Amino acid sequence: MLQVFWISVGFLAYTVIGYPCLLWILARWRTRPHQRATIWPTVSVIIAVRDEAGSIRDKILNTLELRYPEDKREIIVVSDASEDKTAEIVRTFADRGVKLVELPERHGKHYAQRVARDISRGEILVFTDASVRLEPDALQNIASNFADRAVGSVSSEDRILRERPSWIGEGAYIRLEMWLRRLESGVGSLVGLSGSFFAARREVCEEWHSNQSSDFFVALHTRARGFRAVVDPESRGHYGVTGSERSELHRKVRTVVHGLDVFFTHLEMLNPMRYGLFSWQLLSHKLCRWLAPFALLACLGSSFFLWEAGPLYQACLILQVVALGGGLLALTIRGLSHLRPFKLAGYLLLGNAATLIAWLKFCSGERFVRWEPTRRS
Repeated sequence: MLQVFWISVGFLAYTVIGYPCLLWILARWRTRPHQRATIWPTVSVIIAVRDEAGSIRDKILNTLELRYPEDKREIIVVSDASEDKTAEIVRTFADRGVKLVELPERHGKHYAQRVARDISRGEILVFTDASVRLEPDALQNIASNFADRAVGSVSSEDRILRERPSWIGEGAYIRLEMWLRRLESGVGSLVGLSGSFFAARREVCEEWHSNQSSDFFVALHTRARGFRAVVDPESRGHYGVTGSERSELHRKVRTVVHGLDVFFTHLEMLNPMRYGLFSWQLLSHKLCRWLAPFALLACLGSSFFLWEAGPLYQACLILQVVALGGGLLALTIRGLSHLRPFKLAGYLLLGNAATLIAWLKFCSGERFVRWEPTRRS
């Protein structure tokens, strides 16, 4: 039990603190900035939707207002067998050049993106969600990164429009994730892109997995083809938070299942002899994070058996039980979720529970190919 305790503690310390610190140190020693310039490649803005009647009008208007030459930009909306008035609303923008593709049967978001890819004409493919609002210069900014021929794909940075008063964790998590992406981009290549808004060269998108998460596999394909995936802090996508803890749990489960599917079908990317630093980044950022809940359970379980081993182990057990209890209370008693420590404990508990559920679903064969878009406030 002593070995189990310290191995799990060491693993958690590396995942949460060690990897970010090593990246930060590496970034001080090795920096690979990429060139940016005002260029106007042809771009295809691809919006895959499913029952987005409540948001698609604002999304299209937001996209049309982006500062980019109209003759260099096309907008393609693919409706994944929507059952509401999504397609009807999109048709009203046909005279403004917005193309609509209606799929008669549901195939999933990434299949819809592939359909749009096949009919698009842009040198650069830009993927964005209906719930995301882009800043006026976002399209120009993200395109400017492709002035560097080494850049194959570009991720935006996520911003939350408005946090719910009873929720703190998602904002903190996003800020940490954006910081990590900047570090990874600076030392090499990103291991994942922002699914709400990212861009890629057409050649990077030639190989497409219609049943997998494009924001993950496009980053891997970018590196496999000898390009870099970078983040652009000036390209920002703004969106709201999920409406409830239940919907947030479902979103996280789906996201992790998609990630596991991509990871285990691209295991060749873990070969350090071929991909060098990127393999370490992929292992540390993705797999270690997905294994963290198991390390937490191992730490908690071993702490019970080590109660008699001394005050250090007693304190660790008490701390874990308090954190677990605080998280459960935050998720069940609405009033407590307004207190900062309970908010954070609740978010961490939700995230780890979602990851464990995702592993169970992934191992049972669930892949969430069909989708229900996350409804955000």
